[in-house]
Amino acid sequence: MKLKYILPVLFIALFATSCSTDDTDEIDSVTNEVEGLTIVEELTNDTHTIELYNTSGRFYTGYNTISLRIKDNASNTYVENATINWMPVMQMPTMQHSCPKTNPTKTIGKDTVYKGNIIYQMTNEDGSGWTLTVNYAIDEVDYSVSEEITVSQSDKQNVASFTGSDSKRYVVAMVKPNDPNIGNNELVVGLYQMENMMSFPIVENFALKLDPRMPGMGNHSSPNNTNLTYNSADNLYHANLSLTMSGYWVLNLQLLDSEGLLLKGEQVTTDNIQSSLYLELEF
Repeated sequence: MKLKYILPVLFIALFATSCSTDDTDEIDSVTNEVEGLTIVEELTNDTHTIELYNTSGRFYTGYNTISLRIKDNASNTYVENATINWMPVMQMPTMQHSCPKTNPTKTIGKDTVYKGNIIYQMTNEDGSGWTLTVNYAIDEVDYSVSEEITVSQSDKQNVASFTGSDSKRYVVAMVKPNDPNIGNNELVVGLYQMENMMSFPIVENFALKLDPRMPGMGNHSSPNNTNLTYNSADNLYHANLSLTMSGYWVLNLQLLDSEGLLLKGEQVTTDNIQSSLYLELEF
């Protein structure tokens, strides 16, 4: 008789343990999808919370790679199938404008994480001025959320906005190296045209001449650098950047269009120690 009662109890205990383990595994799986990332902002409407992540935990002027998740507020679960676009807008005293961006798409190997980028070309001293609107669709139902976000000023010039000799407005932003080192580094840059105040399409098949210099060390350059050329695989410009020592570097640039016409920047000479088009890094 005792055995008859013990077996059902053991079965119930095993079943409960199994369910608890499955639930824990599911929670761990969702948590691990953002392992190594830090949440930056949460945008909330009545239905969902949009979680924004990156590696630093802050948005900075320049090129920002941003991971995004959509949490259902009622079920506390994350959405796995959504179509997303976003619109960052900077409010100026007399006008407003957007910036270059790539809308989020599903991150390869992830179920709940989407990834895109935003290139903030400026900010206010206190980090204010920017609003981010996220529009998204789930099961053919449209949603939207919009809130103010904080964008800090980067220590070095990693983005430049300028007018070319063709009277068009451009934005150039450094994507890599994130962690420069002594030796050869992959330099990756994004180039965009300001079509209007809200549209910044990618510029294809231009060229950027590169001349890195160390102003604090006699403005010397380095060997084995290559000019930036367009790569259609990622719509970015790639080059080899040789850094012969640690310290402060100015990456002097000259922008040429597809016909080879110089649009912006000057050659570095004894009399002209820096181009008017440049990016900076220090390590």
